[in-house]
Amino acid sequence: MLKDFNLLVTTARGNEDEACSEIWYLLGEIGDKAPSVDKTGVSGLIAAKTAFDPFEVIEKFREILKERPYEFRYTLRVIPIERILRTDINEIRRVATEMSEKIKADESFRITVEKRFTDLSTRDVIEAAAANIERKVDLSSPDKILLIEIVGGITGMSVIKPDDILSISKEKFG
Repeated sequence: MLKDFNLLVTTARGNEDEACSEIWYLLGEIGDKAPSVDKTGVSGLIAAKTAFDPFEVIEKFREILKERPYEFRYTLRVIPIERILRTDINEIRRVATEMSEKIKADESFRITVEKRFTDLSTRDVIEAAAANIERKVDLSSPDKILLIEIVGGITGMSVIKPDDILSISKEKFG
């Protein structure tokens, strides 16, 4: 598995190889000369490293999806990742505190944790991440989401707006 990625991609279980090829091809379509794409060891989850900003990739993929929806046959969701760290509760607290600067004082937020291959409890992760964030919490319609994606010993984190995750079926079929 890639140790340094800036995109996580979900696919149906069993379609990981096809999704890897699809994402590699699509990254090439938007101009990335040497993307890395690999299975994570988790069914239905692949990781990719692109030379581009992951949020720009989402926008470019959205354009491709509007023009040529048939290009997305195996990809279900594309998730931007800003920071990679070791899966450790203190590291998560430290990085969450640093990243909270991206949430303006008048903005609300929530923490979303997706975890695979870890014994850490979601509650412990959320409590650690929220410990030093002095912002209003809104679980149903936040301005920003602190996304924590745990894949075994590696954790990816991002501060995103709710529409920063590309969900193929939602955008294809409304």
